[in-house]
Amino acid sequence: MSLIHIISATDRPGSNALKVSKYVESKLSEYADTKIFSLRDYPLADLHGGKYGNTPNSVKEFNSELLKADGFLFVIPEYNGGFPGILKLFFDYLPFPDALELKPVSLIGEAAGAFGALRPVEQFEQLLKYRKAYVYPERMFIQRVNDTFDEEDGLSNDVLQGLLESQLKNFPDFVEAVAKNEEVPG
Repeated sequence: MSLIHIISATDRPGSNALKVSKYVESKLSEYADTKIFSLRDYPLADLHGGKYGNTPNSVKEFNSELLKADGFLFVIPEYNGGFPGILKLFFDYLPFPDALELKPVSLIGEAAGAFGALRPVEQFEQLLKYRKAYVYPERMFIQRVNDTFDEEDGLSNDVLQGLLESQLKNFPDFVEAVAKNEEVPG
């Protein structure tokens, strides 16, 4: 079974991204080995003042553990029309260029608004493509997360819940195909 790390892409206490990540892990673990990495646990204090070119050991350790995965699933909230600043900082301190090169990545956006973090997911997708990651084409956008998502039952809309379950069921096959250098499905 592939190892897929789920990244809750914010450091906000009590975030919906972490709630969604936990739900996603409960479903995805049926098809892959999983582990959640919350950016709430990212060693942000060690980067105070900018340590570019001199990455602290705490950040290297976080990245080393994270990068052991065969694939990654990012749960990205929308903050002010974009993704959280902690996600960009985290991304900037990943080893360049190889950290995500040719690695499969899946994306879920969540937002209190009507577009389900479409803009932040697409912004982050541009960065992933720059780093030569394989972006899984089935993306999920959870709109009005406070009204439509339940931590135990998932999405209240059956069609959207079906799309989420399809993404989670099929992403591990994509990860395995990439690992075997097969033709990538999707």
